[in-house]
Amino acid sequence: METSTKMEKSIDYKKDARPVIGIIVLFFGTLALILAIGLSISFGAADIKLATVWTAVFHFNADLTAHQIIQEIRLPRVLGAAMVGACFAVAGALMQGMTRNPLADSGLLGLNAGAAFMLALCFAFFPGLPYMYLIMYSFLGAGLGVGIVYGVGSMSRNGLTPMRLVLAGAAVSALLGALSEGIALYFRIGQDLAFWYAGGVSGTKWINLQIMFPWILAAMIGAIILSRSITLLSLGEEVAVGLGQKVKTIKLFGMIIVLILAGAAVSVVGAVAFVGLIVPHLTRLIVGHDYRWIIPCSMVMGGLLVVLADICARMINPPYETPIGALISLIGVPFFLYLARKGGKEI
Repeated sequence: METSTKMEKSIDYKKDARPVIGIIVLFFGTLALILAIGLSISFGAADIKLATVWTAVFHFNADLTAHQIIQEIRLPRVLGAAMVGACFAVAGALMQGMTRNPLADSGLLGLNAGAAFMLALCFAFFPGLPYMYLIMYSFLGAGLGVGIVYGVGSMSRNGLTPMRLVLAGAAVSALLGALSEGIALYFRIGQDLAFWYAGGVSGTKWINLQIMFPWILAAMIGAIILSRSITLLSLGEEVAVGLGQKVKTIKLFGMIIVLILAGAAVSVVGAVAFVGLIVPHLTRLIVGHDYRWIIPCSMVMGGLLVVLADICARMINPPYETPIGALISLIGVPFFLYLARKGGKEI
């Protein structure tokens, strides 16, 4: 009887999968992302025609000022935004699948705050640290944040519930944020930390992308490889075990991937929350509960969301920029409150 129930749940998720819709989302989402990247490159203090953007990308001429602006400033910026959005979205999707907690997000569960706290320590005690080491310390900080959150959230007789996990995440994030602020004031590094607290991609350089790209690529491939196991795990640990999955191993590798994605993203853009909450939910609503489609679609949609947010950040009050973290929070906070009102249930 128990085996039959497990098999029925496994069959349910297969019926819920919508591969045709997933292919459509990937195709049109990728086209929209490419168009958004082109618009982002062309728009700025000096507007540049899309034809010039195309020429600068594929036929670079170092003698032209417009080509230099595109290649050295705007192209790494927009590619960084797309990569960061993909990282946050996939990390959120993995966390929601592994914990069966629809409120899970790297910003809400202390990963972003932990990474920012470790960066504050780096700026205070190791100024001028190479970017490669900043990424490594971001990974460690993200692990510290999520470890404390899970430890605090588990200190209850009733165990770790979705709402308790979110409350623990909010408390730990506030604590780590306060410690980071204290370090910034004492060591007078507030200017250096302002970029990470505000959330933005304006300082992204090619060297940043070259260092983080191999990590992100490896993590994305790992996420896709784990996607089927994450789907079974999202049905419940008993179901996953009954279908031959090694739950502890899946969670270990899944959390390593989440730490890599969140740590790399925070080291570039700062503590931007809600991308990993919004995108996986909307993707799941469109393509179903099969993570073999949720993860790649979240990758594309997350990149599109952050690129569009970056465009809006430059349009609101030119020539000044609005932090993209604030813009995304305008959508994310009501979305989070809506989910919390439903008791943490799926849409």
